[in-house]
Amino acid sequence: MKYMLLIHQGETPTPQDPEAWGRLSEDEQKAVFTDYRAINKTPGVTPGLGLGTPDTATTVQVNDGRTLTTDGPFVEMKEALGGYLIYETDDLDAAIELAARIPAARMGGAVEVRPIVEW
Repeated sequence: MKYMLLIHQGETPTPQDPEAWGRLSEDEQKAVFTDYRAINKTPGVTPGLGLGTPDTATTVQVNDGRTLTTDGPFVEMKEALGGYLIYETDDLDAAIELAARIPAARMGGAVEVRPIVEW
């Protein structure tokens, strides 16, 4: 089964936010990079990509045949998706264990584990 792990950054400091990232010690910063490197080398993991900050988003909706765009994310900033990865594994428990290793899960964010439906 394939699972998409959706990384919700929440209040998690990232290098994209130099002020917040700078509040982490050098050891904490190295640990985040080390954790992501190890996760991406886990068998069955297809590394995803990080996403730009929510303020760079454009939300698109179609209403009565008209395309409407809005600057920013559809959700609250603290709920915005920060990145993702794909994990092919035998069961949900393994996907949950991997999600728990993602730094955002322990640093103020969350990781949503969702099965991928292949058509």
